[in-house]
Amino acid sequence: MKTLELQLITVGLDDGKQGVFVGLPLVSEQTAENNGQVEDIWFSNVKQVPDSLTMEELMGLIGKQLFDKLATLQ
Repeated sequence: MKTLELQLITVGLDDGKQGVFVGLPLVSEQTAENNGQVEDIWFSNVKQVPDSLTMEELMGLIGKQLFDKLATLQ
């Protein structure tokens, strides 16, 4: 079975609301102490996706959105 590394990021707001975001890990255990300090956080637009979407399909959509965003910044 093919596996995919995912990381959950929980963001807590001062009003008590929380959100959980799923993504590919940015920092490994080996680099966490020396590298990988958070510099910026940005949020995409909210998108409607089918509830039958698999995790692999979801990660593909996220990857495409990131690629499209980077292409517009250049």
